[in-house]
Amino acid sequence: MVTWPFPEPGRLVQATYRELWIVEFGTEEDRAGLGRVETLGRPWDPPSCALAVRQQVWAWLDEVAAWVNHEYGWNLDRLIPPCWPGHPHIAHELAVLADQRRTAGRAFGSDQLEDWHRYSLPLFLDRLVARLGNRCVNTHDEWPASARHRAFTSDVNRRERTAWFADDVITIRPPVKAGAGDHARLALVDLSTGEVTDPDRPNGGR
Repeated sequence: MVTWPFPEPGRLVQATYRELWIVEFGTEEDRAGLGRVETLGRPWDPPSCALAVRQQVWAWLDEVAAWVNHEYGWNLDRLIPPCWPGHPHIAHELAVLADQRRTAGRAFGSDQLEDWHRYSLPLFLDRLVARLGNRCVNTHDEWPASARHRAFTSDVNRRERTAWFADDVITIRPPVKAGAGDHARLALVDLSTGEVTDPDRPNGGR
């Protein structure tokens, strides 16, 4: 076979796509049968999916990664590495790439697929190279910024940020309330000319 067909997701993922289609294009009665539509998972955002759906999303994305490498890979630095699940930035972007390719493949014209080839896939691979470089060719390398991330999430730094947030809230002063003798100043607007006049000033404040 010269080319491989684009992988289809599992049954639960396909059911999720059908529900999302109903939300966007179905009748009000159909949408009412889905319950709280805001809780529906989005396969292009795996963390939003229920566990069973999410498991099938990961399996699908693994097939998509192999498909992209086979169909479009040539240079070694533009291949999705086998350790891609260990790189959250790849996992997030691969999910979007797969969703857009699925949508483009189901269209009744070639425009969306042309856009996927021209923009989505090249930009995905460019970002892949920019972030990974020549790492993870044979083995999975540790995230270079992992030490700084651990420092960012450490208890001492969390407490310091929390203190800064508290200081910011404390410095906010409520607006000064008008005194008993004060009253709101009203102005009149001439709708034909747009001229503003102040009834409390001589000659209308002109």
